[in-house]
Amino acid sequence: MAQRVGVSQATVSRALNGKPGVSDKTRRTIMETMRELGMVGESVQLGTPRQVALVAPDLSNPVFAAFVTSISTYLARHNLLPVLCTYTLRGASETSLLGMVLKQQPIGVIFLAGRYDTEFADHSDYAMLYERHLPTVFINATAPGLRGQCVMTDDAAGTRMAMRHLVSQGHTRIGLLLGDRHHYPSLIKYEAARSFAKEAGLDLLDEATVWTTYGFESGRDAALRFGEQGVTALLCASDQLALGAVRALRSLGLDVPGDVSVIGYDDSSWLPYTSPALTTVRQSVDAMSRTAVDALLRCAQDPALLDQRRDLVFEPELVVRESTGICRTWRSDER
Repeated sequence: MAQRVGVSQATVSRALNGKPGVSDKTRRTIMETMRELGMVGESVQLGTPRQVALVAPDLSNPVFAAFVTSISTYLARHNLLPVLCTYTLRGASETSLLGMVLKQQPIGVIFLAGRYDTEFADHSDYAMLYERHLPTVFINATAPGLRGQCVMTDDAAGTRMAMRHLVSQGHTRIGLLLGDRHHYPSLIKYEAARSFAKEAGLDLLDEATVWTTYGFESGRDAALRFGEQGVTALLCASDQLALGAVRALRSLGLDVPGDVSVIGYDDSSWLPYTSPALTTVRQSVDAMSRTAVDALLRCAQDPALLDQRRDLVFEPELVVRESTGICRTWRSDER
């Protein structure tokens, strides 16, 4: 947008935030250009906070709440007002929320989850955002072909870290507790686990892989099946699934990590206080949030970026706590 007006990005920023150093003529030109591009509505006034829509699922998953808090903080630093749009099974759908979002004429949309992260899902709604020239940022793995800024964790690397940790503790019978079978992050973790197992000479049994929905209850119900598989370690696609699995394993009379080690994914803020404290793969929530906001602002200032797909990938970190330990077979061999 700055190039189209013939000014610097800093001038655009000063004009939109009502700061001095910009002539009235330049301010009017910038606003008229943004309206032509569909980036602001007639009711937007210079110096007032512009809106950015945050589209998220049920915030019962702590990692989504963490992203909302962090993204909102960075938006506020740019005089941007976050508008939280939460869809649930019994509430507004993602499609209806997007319809309401467009009526509010935000300068962009940041998605924390949605159909974009699911294989074979209908992605036509996102075309509406592109047609409106709205900068769009997707958090985490996204369907190939979607245009937008994609800020994601390297889930394959995170899975390999977790698998390597379990193997180093002597575990060879490792179960996988994953999300939906068509969910891209879960698919990536599954393929990475299988690839690592093949390299390490391990067998990942099909019956020791369970696909389910995300949540504590889903993790608990799904983990009950692992009691019959003789697994000594369980790698889960989220912290909620992992904590549900710990509860299920205990109900079967199994000790964590004495009998079965458990690893989660995300690193929710309260995990150090669980019993046992959960070993997990940490996503870089703060860095990803800052990058998501920066990416959105770049697209708002340079509409040429709207035609591009850009993947911004962050390295995860394995956080080892109390829920993983030496495999019981190793302990027996040592005796």
